[in-house]
Amino acid sequence: MLNFILLQLAGGGGYSNLVMIGVMVVIFYFFFIRPQQKKQKDQKSFSEGVSKGETVVTIGGIHGKVLSVDDTTVTLEIDKGAKMKVEKSSISMEASKRLES
Repeated sequence: MLNFILLQLAGGGGYSNLVMIGVMVVIFYFFFIRPQQKKQKDQKSFSEGVSKGETVVTIGGIHGKVLSVDDTTVTLEIDKGAKMKVEKSSISMEASKRLES
């Protein structure tokens, strides 16, 4: 691929090919990289903002009510008297938002 680019640059139409590659990189960034970074940022802020009393869903599909929040873990009540400690990162933002709607 690099040899092809160098050969094209040595020829007459090199700048147009270089511009096309630049446009492809920009399109790739805006359609793939940027949305993924935004989704990760939103998930992290959601996990950090979980508070006592909220009803949430874990990535594994377990529904529960938040009893306590520690630095990296959350204690959920999944049934009367049944408690479970899970990582904050295992709480699903999408499923929890659908549950609230």
